[in-house]
Amino acid sequence: MGFIFRKLSIPEVIVIETQSFSDDRGFFLENFKMSSFVSNGINTKFVQDNFIHSVKGVLRGLHYQKKIKAQAKLVSALRGKIFDVAVDIRKNSPTFGQWVGEILSDQNHKSLYIPEGFAHGFCVLSEEADVFYKASNEYSPEDQRGIIWNDSQINIMWPIDMPILQKKDSTSPLLKNADIDFIYTKDK
Repeated sequence: MGFIFRKLSIPEVIVIETQSFSDDRGFFLENFKMSSFVSNGINTKFVQDNFIHSVKGVLRGLHYQKKIKAQAKLVSALRGKIFDVAVDIRKNSPTFGQWVGEILSDQNHKSLYIPEGFAHGFCVLSEEADVFYKASNEYSPEDQRGIIWNDSQINIMWPIDMPILQKKDSTSPLLKNADIDFIYTKDK
């Protein structure tokens, strides 16, 4: 089985494409293989798996956890289609406040690796979507933070106009007012 690791314009965020094998019964693919990930520079130890079911138009994010409980994520759409986004929130980073996005679906079998120091969000483009992601740290409600999804400083080009939002996502602060404790260092 093979993987293709492709760095995006923010090089720490990586799209992983996997080879699938299909026949009249369905298909098989490997979504994660530690040795392949490590040999491509992703040394993250994942400790929690999360599953999210959402309907068309739902937008979740932009979420992150404070540095002490920061989470790297490996995100996949098991069913349906989403637009997945990562925003660099590492102070002093040359790409601070910039975002990258990728369509993830049950058809393209892509995953998105988002390291610590990034806010994450996605919106659902299909009638329904099942999203699965691995996280490098357990969920910590007291360390959960957010940035408003439509912050004009970040200017994410969401492919939906009127998202369905949870209250906390519609009242999150702007990036300039967010509680951020990540600092960019060149060796990371």
